[in-house]
Amino acid sequence: MPTHYIQANTNGRLHPASEPSISPLDRGFLYGDAIYEVWRTYDGVIFAWEEHWNRLRASAQALHMRLPFAPGQMLPEIRRTVSAYRGQVPGPQELYIRLQVTRGDGAIGLDVALAESPGFVLLVQPCPAIPPDKLQTGLRLSIATSLRRNPIESLDPAWKTGNYLNNLLCLREARARGADDVVMLNLAGEVTESAVSNIAFVRDGGFVTPPLSAGILGGITRSLLLNGFAASAGIAGSQETVRPSDLRSMDECFLLSTTKDIVPVCAIDDQAFKTGPESVASRLKAAFAGAARAYAAAHPELAA
Repeated sequence: MPTHYIQANTNGRLHPASEPSISPLDRGFLYGDAIYEVWRTYDGVIFAWEEHWNRLRASAQALHMRLPFAPGQMLPEIRRTVSAYRGQVPGPQELYIRLQVTRGDGAIGLDVALAESPGFVLLVQPCPAIPPDKLQTGLRLSIATSLRRNPIESLDPAWKTGNYLNNLLCLREARARGADDVVMLNLAGEVTESAVSNIAFVRDGGFVTPPLSAGILGGITRSLLLNGFAASAGIAGSQETVRPSDLRSMDECFLLSTTKDIVPVCAIDDQAFKTGPESVASRLKAAFAGAARAYAAAHPELAA
């Protein structure tokens, strides 16, 4: 039995992800000319389906890319792919579902008019889990110093594209210093986000997270916390500019992402933060888990 089998679906064809499936002329491969979204399941139900789809549509519009399918057409393809995955790896584990859309194949050249037609690849694998010890003690982050977050005016981080070199190189720097993840600053020296997660801080019992104008991805978990999930736990949230000099006034820090929801951070370089079961981050994580389970119960039509 494979220990980490990944199921793929390329333009409707099911196959192991280890099997080649795209043309060498695919523009996603050649130029990063692609967009993507990642969903995860809770209790076997695709979580925040509509929110992720709306962000996929917004990314497509920003890149002047045509989506070759509607949500009602893609959902059966996701179910086919999940079913094929379950056939290889039976079990109740929660799943990671990635949909990547490229502008398609075409002659070599940057002109988007050379693309023939958009295509897609679906990938299904187990939802990654944070080791229990890290959930207790927290991650260690480090601020990137050799590179800054690419600015909105050049390539907006709000677009969820197939181009991640900025994130990749910043993460490489932090990992070389022994950190688990990175904190990227924008050109103004303000905190933006980590490699693939939004970031937030706790101060005076509430949480603050950098605004979209800092140059960050509009994370779904971040948005859900700001727009109700946190309030249900009696915790206020706000968007504020955060600079490295502000870290000493913060009590806690945590990362937010679709696959890992809320993950505590114990330190950013030499600045330590509170973690543990009595932390605000732990309360938020419990509130988010409860809301996700309620969503799954209310949306059986999104069962995968």
